[in-house]
Amino acid sequence: LGVLENTMAGEGPGGAVAGGMSVVVHPLVLLSTVDHYNRVAKDTSKRVVGVLLGSSTKGVVDVTNSFAVPFEEDKKNPAIFFLDHSYLETMFRMYKKVNAREKIMGYYSTGPKIKENDIKIDDIMRRFCPNPVFVIIDVRPDVEGIPTTAYLSVEEVESDGKEIQRSFKHIPSSVGAFEAEEVGVEHLLRDVNDPSVSTLANLVKHKISGLTGLREQLLEMKTYLENVLTGKLPANNQIIYNMQTIFNLLPNLNVEELIRALLVKTNDMHLVIYISSLIRCIIALHNLVKNKIQYEDADVLAEKEVAQTSSGSKSKSKEEKAPQAGEKEGGGAGGGGGGSSGGEEAKEKK
Repeated sequence: LGVLENTMAGEGPGGAVAGGMSVVVHPLVLLSTVDHYNRVAKDTSKRVVGVLLGSSTKGVVDVTNSFAVPFEEDKKNPAIFFLDHSYLETMFRMYKKVNAREKIMGYYSTGPKIKENDIKIDDIMRRFCPNPVFVIIDVRPDVEGIPTTAYLSVEEVESDGKEIQRSFKHIPSSVGAFEAEEVGVEHLLRDVNDPSVSTLANLVKHKISGLTGLREQLLEMKTYLENVLTGKLPANNQIIYNMQTIFNLLPNLNVEELIRALLVKTNDMHLVIYISSLIRCIIALHNLVKNKIQYEDADVLAEKEVAQTSSGSKSKSKEEKAPQAGEKEGGGAGGGGGGSSGGEEAKEKK
């Protein structure tokens, strides 16, 4: 994918300028752009525009901060747009008081494509920066890959040699962060996803994302070549050279040794997967049998306890009934003795 990025960031006229620069976008800029879009243009076809702040060192533009700028454009007439200059100047003065090292490096847009007004906005930004970079930050959640695309405007001479006009050229872009920013991003992602846990589903998802990005790049290359064949675009030797380099790096699948090596590796992987599945099944059956034995032993013990408690209660009830019967018999005998003594007393009185 890195080769494909360099391929599409081709050098044309003025390619020495475009090829010698690169843009590194920091996480704070991405978060600010998404927040700006959600507050202003969510669920609409509008786009938002803002200013990029940062520094430049040896051709590498570090975009560390940004702020939103009021921007409107006419849908019916794309040539009509409004950019609040006074707001831009006021905000930059305030940011400069906070951090004097941050300078205006260019501007951003949520695109997702270059529009007619972008080159005019580039002319406005040249008042604040000699070579402003233009970064399109794609805020769509369903888009895979790096969400940034960077451009730099260069002068081009028309074929007749009379008129000079500016056009955008691709420059490499990436997402980078300082150590403190990495810690902050990790804290934000801790509730979303645990990077320390690697599962098969996550690995498959990452591979699908990579293949989707590769497919998009290949489709873009195909569209470019078709436009060159039909005459819609001029042929750029640097882009075609990079494409040829990519195709030369592809392996030759017609070699018998390579085919055999791929088959052997695939069979080895499938064997490991098959053995792992068998082991999982055996362990699951073992745990099932073990649990069943434990539950059977517990049931037997419970039945024995119930039988013992029931027999103990029966013996206690028999013991309680026996003394009660003896007391009843003793009471009857005492009553008979009382009756005889009463008869003897009556005889003596007579």
